[in-house]
Amino acid sequence: MGFRLSLLDQSPIADGQSAYQALQKTIAFAEKAEEWGYHRFWVSEHHDTKLLAGVSPEVLVSHLLARTERIRVGSGGVMLQHYSAYKVAENFHLLAALAPNRVDLGVGKAPGGLPLSTKALQFGRTGKLDFAEQLALLKQFVDGAVPEDHELAGVGVDPEPPTKPDIFLLGASVASAELAGRQGVNYCFAKFINSDELVLKEAVTAYRAANPDGELIIAVPVLAADTEEAARALAGEQKVVRVTLSTGVSVTLQTVAQAEEFARQAGVTDFEVEERTANIIAGTSQQVKAELERLRATFHVDEFVIHTPVTRQDARFRSVQLISEAILTADVR
Repeated sequence: MGFRLSLLDQSPIADGQSAYQALQKTIAFAEKAEEWGYHRFWVSEHHDTKLLAGVSPEVLVSHLLARTERIRVGSGGVMLQHYSAYKVAENFHLLAALAPNRVDLGVGKAPGGLPLSTKALQFGRTGKLDFAEQLALLKQFVDGAVPEDHELAGVGVDPEPPTKPDIFLLGASVASAELAGRQGVNYCFAKFINSDELVLKEAVTAYRAANPDGELIIAVPVLAADTEEAARALAGEQKVVRVTLSTGVSVTLQTVAQAEEFARQAGVTDFEVEERTANIIAGTSQQVKAELERLRATFHVDEFVIHTPVTRQDARFRSVQLISEAILTADVR
């Protein structure tokens, strides 16, 4: 096979749909992903939004592992800033003990929500490590390698799984790639957040220089349909909204209303909102295959995580089925 394909699902809630219905579709999506030959199935973490149902990836991962048999299942990702690295390590040790060699622990630096939900998640905490310290401590807990001079030296992380979960840092910048490389963890660049291929190239170069043996994956937004016109029509409906505050904070969100609410909750009146059509790989399955092959040849990666940025279940399922038929099942015929 030329490269592996995996899926990221954010449990989108379509108009007129309940969160229960969205989560049932995520379960069905994971089952189909396994049937169609995908390597991993990742679920995300978002808070205080009526648009996405996935607030707790570790809970959803547990259920999806029970509903599938072979596919790797993981978080894409846990928003580590909100949590104890020790508890995250325990959660994923338990998952890996339940389903050995099938668990991925993806973590991200982003808040996964607006300022008020971030405040709620961290309410009452007296101390806070910076993200690099948290990531280092998480890896030490998972590996059972807390330094002897650390105040937490000797603490155990139970249960001990037959195979450790694979740790991935999810990011969309050169800085995140450099951090993953320094920490010795795997890395996934979110091209569906940052589509700048110059940044991607620099990130890939930086990561490989620091951690040549680590796994490097690119997460890409993809929509395949039976015709190019149908795929491009679906893609044209998808928008990316970015809000930049006068404080220098810049965040990618789903709607203009979310961007404005982010600024309001942050207590900032001076901000800019940019809305643009999402940069999505859209076309027939053969056109999608050609673009993924171009990215593979350009950046020398052997795996892509596909993000399908539509809420319509029929369009999402058809897209990943067509891609599977063109790339995964075609390769073994």
